[in-house]
Amino acid sequence: MFKKILIANRGEIACRVIKTARRMGIATVAVYSDADARAPFVQMADEAVHIGPAPAAQSYLIADKIIQACKQTGAEAVHPGYGFLSERTSFAEALAAENIAFIGPPVGAIAAMGDKIESKKLAKAAGVNVVPGFVGEIEDTEHAVRIANEITYPVMMKASAGGGGKGMRLAFSEKDVREGFESVKREGLNSFGDDRVFIEKFIEDPRHIEIQILGDQHGNILYLNERECSIQRRHQKVVEEAPSPFVSPEMRKAMGEQCVALARAVGYYSAGTVELIVSGKDPTGKSFYFLEMNTRLQVEHPVTEAITGIDLVEQMIRVAAGEKLAFGQADVKIDGWAIENRVYAEDPYRGFLPSTGRLVRYSPPVDGWTDDGTENGRRGIDGVRVDDGVYEGGEVSMFYDPMIAKLITWGETRDAAADKQIAALDAFEIEGLGHNIDFVSAIMQHPRFRSGELTTGFIAEEYPEGFTGAATSDALKARLAAIAGFIMTARADRARQVDGQLAATLPPPASWVVQLGGADFTVALDGNELTVNGTVVDLSMEYTPGDRLVEAEVDGEALCVKVEPTRTGLRLTTRGAIHTVVALPAHVAPLTAHMIEKVPPDLSKFLICPMPGLLVSLNVAEGDKVEAGQPLAVVEAMKMENILRAEKSATVKKVNARAGDSLAVDAVILELE
Repeated sequence: MFKKILIANRGEIACRVIKTARRMGIATVAVYSDADARAPFVQMADEAVHIGPAPAAQSYLIADKIIQACKQTGAEAVHPGYGFLSERTSFAEALAAENIAFIGPPVGAIAAMGDKIESKKLAKAAGVNVVPGFVGEIEDTEHAVRIANEITYPVMMKASAGGGGKGMRLAFSEKDVREGFESVKREGLNSFGDDRVFIEKFIEDPRHIEIQILGDQHGNILYLNERECSIQRRHQKVVEEAPSPFVSPEMRKAMGEQCVALARAVGYYSAGTVELIVSGKDPTGKSFYFLEMNTRLQVEHPVTEAITGIDLVEQMIRVAAGEKLAFGQADVKIDGWAIENRVYAEDPYRGFLPSTGRLVRYSPPVDGWTDDGTENGRRGIDGVRVDDGVYEGGEVSMFYDPMIAKLITWGETRDAAADKQIAALDAFEIEGLGHNIDFVSAIMQHPRFRSGELTTGFIAEEYPEGFTGAATSDALKARLAAIAGFIMTARADRARQVDGQLAATLPPPASWVVQLGGADFTVALDGNELTVNGTVVDLSMEYTPGDRLVEAEVDGEALCVKVEPTRTGLRLTTRGAIHTVVALPAHVAPLTAHMIEKVPPDLSKFLICPMPGLLVSLNVAEGDKVEAGQPLAVVEAMKMENILRAEKSATVKKVNARAGDSLAVDAVILELE
């Protein structure tokens, strides 16, 4: 077994690998860029080596710096994590030349499966179903248009070396191909150093299901069941679960055996994932097609660990050290259900725009991993596990992936795992930048999610106008009104004790009018009794002014509520929604009818940068006439290109930026008239 390994990655996956290595008694080496000097993974590792500036192209993507760090520290092996150099054959070859073990598959398998065009040819030869499409290189936009027209719409354009949702565009028409083809090429080149693109038929009502593969260097290859990854936004996975609510035992066996056959055909060992697209319109479950094989650990691997009890990182290390798998296919079980939500630095209330900045407050739910990775290491305490690599006071920058953390829950049933997600998300505190906690909580509560009727179009179909918060029942509004009344009374009682604010003998108001969710509630406190609109409410909670998180039980229902005071009341966040509460003493409330509403300014004549990023291209000049929906500019942020379009017909009055400029959020790119 190795005595020391180096992790050629950063963030939560670096922390994840270090925890398992520590449990196995293996010393670890971290490498870090300028941006990560104070990151948790650097502190956790036994040694750390600085490898360059913040941009990945100048640090984490330079193989020579990783190899030099191995030589400097005496690391015998490298775990690449995912992304960066994890699927680059030249890196694995360079390590082998220096007699440094690569904790991953053989070079031949990486090469065979890393090229999406070649991998489809191999899959077809191995007897695996493949999606109809053009398997070959596309010369230019005109060539892409001809191919798409021949396949028939809708089609998917994909960067050959792409992954993680980058370098992908869905096209429903020739216009979409013409607008998106060059962006796909650029994203492929910028993220993976390869601008080749292929086009294939888009399967309608698709489910995204993947099979976890694990093999050793002695010819043993197993499948560790499946994961459902259908809930995606812009082809980036948001929610993953294991097992899939769609897959039957017969389907699981058929998928698994085909995927093992493909892995065997390329001499695969280590952990890997075969991604499949499944037609949700086929009730037999037989219409599944090969998409790609990821020759690395997946972001969503914890849900597989939770239901099988197998530590995939440990197995990768053991396989790289030459050990045989200690179990067979018959030993792979399905124990309960696991769900993972990716917590991203993005603002769902503003069209999911990327959000960067400092984590002013970061307090996740209980982390299921103990220091030595043993006790409750599989599922976490009470079925909750958090994999992260950030810290309170740290910064989420524009240089890397926007994922802040992964929240994993385990339960005996799918509903139990989802309920634990809701409770854990309520207790997950993040302040300082936008995040998607409310959004994923809303998904966990959504009737369609609970029914298991999922497709990759779930988010677009269920939130066509964007996200404004989870639906809130009248019962929940009444409970929140009760909590708000209690908090306002406590705050008023505290205020009267502060010198100079209120007379010391003046009691706090006993009755409040709480405006919440378009309804008015009268909340009255009389001794130990609390009523909402005259109905007695059983409320149990503790609150001290200044508390950010309140745990309450209202009429037998447990609620965890984030509390933020405002000028006119409170902002309460729970169950996937932000509730702006106006709370006034009952005798003052009638005066609010005379308040003047402030109208926000009209910004429609400006093209405003919605997130910090790089202005890749500007498609218009001063004096140009534009039509509604016309692309005006392309901004790249967190490795993704965003097309900014005109909201209305107008003429370009003034241009304030040019291609290549780094833009701040809300920067005015151009003015219209």
